[in-house]
Amino acid sequence: MKFTQILKAMFTPAIRLPAAECFARVGKGAAVLVDVREPSEWTDGVADLAALLPLSNLNGDRKLWDPFLAAQRTAGREILVYCAAGGRSALVAKALAAEGYRVANVGSLKEWSAAGWKIVPPAP
Repeated sequence: MKFTQILKAMFTPAIRLPAAECFARVGKGAAVLVDVREPSEWTDGVADLAALLPLSNLNGDRKLWDPFLAAQRTAGREILVYCAAGGRSALVAKALAAEGYRVANVGSLKEWSAAGWKIVPPAP
């Protein structure tokens, strides 16, 4: 991201939702769940149905993020982001909100697991 985008994102509020409140949204297809951790972190498991899009790609060339974001905007889906502890997902939520996306930080993988969401191995 460019410096001006980072600065704008710093001052953009982002919604923080508990995982359990988001189950129905994801299940109905009204929202998409995104794991923003790095690929090396996915080996311990990911939330079922989560798209795997690392923060580094959002801040880099966005080859993964740009087509994904375009598809979500076209479909009118909310984007729900999580990471290992909730910090990176907060940054992503702010950045995407600053770009005009409907997005919420839904915390950590541990929160999703504790709320009863299935954790699965990452797809190859």
